[in-house]
Amino acid sequence: MIAKRIVTIGGSDSSGGAGIQADIKTFSVLGVYSTSVITAVTAQNSKGVQDKLEIPVELVNSQVRSIIDDIGVDYAKTGMLSSSKMIMAVSALLKEYTVPFVLDPVMKAGSGGTLMDSAAVDALVEYLLPLCRVVTPNIMEASAISGQEIRTLSDMKEAAIAIHEKGAPAVIITGGHLECETGAGRATDLIYDGDGFRELTLEYIRPGPGLAPAHGKGKILHGSGCSFSAALTAELAKGYDLYTAAAKAKAFVHDGIMDGDTISNFMVVNPARRMRIDADRYSVLENLKEALRLLKRTRGFKEVIPEVGTNIGMAIEGATGIEDVAAVDGRIHPTHDGIHSGCVEFGVSSHIARMILTMMRHEPDKRSAINIKYTPELVSACEDAGLQVAYFEREKEPTGVETMVWGTEEALKHGGGSRGRAPDVIFDRGAYGKEAMIRIFDTTAVDVVKRLRKLLNGGTEEDE
Repeated sequence: MIAKRIVTIGGSDSSGGAGIQADIKTFSVLGVYSTSVITAVTAQNSKGVQDKLEIPVELVNSQVRSIIDDIGVDYAKTGMLSSSKMIMAVSALLKEYTVPFVLDPVMKAGSGGTLMDSAAVDALVEYLLPLCRVVTPNIMEASAISGQEIRTLSDMKEAAIAIHEKGAPAVIITGGHLECETGAGRATDLIYDGDGFRELTLEYIRPGPGLAPAHGKGKILHGSGCSFSAALTAELAKGYDLYTAAAKAKAFVHDGIMDGDTISNFMVVNPARRMRIDADRYSVLENLKEALRLLKRTRGFKEVIPEVGTNIGMAIEGATGIEDVAAVDGRIHPTHDGIHSGCVEFGVSSHIARMILTMMRHEPDKRSAINIKYTPELVSACEDAGLQVAYFEREKEPTGVETMVWGTEEALKHGGGSRGRAPDVIFDRGAYGKEAMIRIFDTTAVDVVKRLRKLLNGGTEEDE
């Protein structure tokens, strides 16, 4: 399969969060081949834009021709074009080669600082709007292009109509700066193609307290506009219609903000978030399946399955909820001819998942655990093996708490501190109506099972 070829034409962001750098990261994650034409070099960080230098248009011309004449281009995206001269040069090239493109009318950096001359807006309207496939201004940029103040969704619609009438075939106004929507916890983008309006709404990620310019997690959100227009370009190049491409791009950026990188006072969009999570979830499931295969071959395992059954779970990196922890649906139970287990899935465990999540708050690498029957001999075997052992007392459990969370916190508080790390084993001796239990922790489910095999077989990992 040959990847779609996209050229991004815009400025270099020295901070790495926006501009050409953000585009290339986005294109790579979305499976398209990226080439780049640099129109300007900036010196910028979370405090603003300290300096910028426009690349000579002759060199920009050479870059475009070098790429198109050899590699070829299926779609283009334009970003920072800081002067009328640059806009005219780029528009002439795109017209000559009849390249479909997304116009991202970058005017200011997220941290402050002007990236486009005020006089260049007229050139953008005259030369680029009629050529582009779609233009993607934010609220401020849409106001500058349309000449209208935007405070409401109705204002957005009027501005979109005005921009369309100035020559843009389609307009997507991104609404992350529209206070009437963000104040209600929404981020709404407006799509207009001359035939009608469509809205795309997702949760707005609120700024932190006391930081007025922030747009996410208490930081200045950086790179969201570039990432959105780049993602939109990639999806259009793949053949999606405008609405579908925009919806996919918005979801992509929303995920990237949710797991954004905190850099200085920046909250930088992380375009690899969904890909990383999907890969991590797959890896966790495969690890758990292998752990189950090992368990079923482990000599002595059947005898340590408690009455309530055994479960083994594993969380993805950075897990925050039960939905991020995979385990055995229905637990593991002994049968007359062996061991029965359900399927491995995410979100099917409560008890073992809560213990793992609580443990990860103290030691993030301990992402897996298994519960087995309590015996004094097994606890002694854990201690003899050099494992850090801690316990909690079920009789002391307060009312109205989640048992596994409270118990794990108690064990972490009162045990396992002598070596400066969280315990490897947490046990309790049960209570009235509560079965005594041992839980063994480690990095992965396979690691947990290997640890258990050694405990059951005198330091070796023998199969039955």
